[in-house]
Amino acid sequence: EPGEVPPWARLRAGEPARNAAVLGLIYPGANREAHLVLIERPAGDHRHAGQVSFPGGAVEAGDDFPVGTALREAAEEVGLDAQAAGVEVIGRLGTVDVRVSGFLLVPIVAVAAHEPALTPDPRAVAAILRVPVRHFLPQAPIEIVEAERDGWRLRYGAFPVGEHRSWGAPARVLGQ
Repeated sequence: EPGEVPPWARLRAGEPARNAAVLGLIYPGANREAHLVLIERPAGDHRHAGQVSFPGGAVEAGDDFPVGTALREAAEEVGLDAQAAGVEVIGRLGTVDVRVSGFLLVPIVAVAAHEPALTPDPRAVAAILRVPVRHFLPQAPIEIVEAERDGWRLRYGAFPVGEHRSWGAPARVLGQ
């Protein structure tokens, strides 16, 4: 029906948005080129299955939100030892309203003194992607994707990440 909002684009009626944070961790990779840690979510029936994302998730009781949430989630999902990697939080980007999941997402940006040792938690991460930052700078290519989801025809921009694509909220963060 014209003007109808797809079910996955609506906030749940009567439910307040929930706070979440992600970590955009930049580190010196090969030849000291700046790299960014991204993850591929596992396939399956859970939220964001198979998508390229940042380590991160919902705030929990006791978190020092948003920095504490982003660092805790990165430790849980990819085994980041912030102290061992020499991680320094340098700021935050604009909050992203992730309507499909009802989150208000705060991206935290940090730099590591050296390449961190990371191990994926298979419940949350199918693969850790270490991507040169140049793939997301203003001159980087953006693919236009046309796809169908739940009977709705979509057209959106996505950053190519090897054989993957980053789109939606993670791409909005990368665009910042």
